[in-house]
Amino acid sequence: MARIAGIDVPRNKRVVVSLTYIYGIGESTSKKILSEAGVSEDIRVKDLTEDELNKIRQEVTNYQVEGDLRRDVQLNIRRLMDIGSYRGIRHRRGMPVRGQNTRNNARTKKGRARTVAKKKK
Repeated sequence: MARIAGIDVPRNKRVVVSLTYIYGIGESTSKKILSEAGVSEDIRVKDLTEDELNKIRQEVTNYQVEGDLRRDVQLNIRRLMDIGSYRGIRHRRGMPVRGQNTRNNARTKKGRARTVAKKKK
């Protein structure tokens, strides 16, 4: 396995796809990194030379990825919670943050449904 930014990227996939296994790099960023490094998108990771791998590693260092990005996201969420903004309160309660409907469809964020027995008359 090739190691880029502390992550073992899959060897049998195309480089453009395997770079997306790194947190903070999506498909468009992956394509941009490869074009800046001068590496073809169609080549497989196992077929890369050591020189091409080093060029890719060098380009990835220009982006905020993995631990640093995760830490920044967590600090941003904590800041919202500390100042008591609406979004921070939603994060604290474990509810959808971006205005989604919670009456019917928020199972992923709210947790599994609890059935409540009806009162007998």
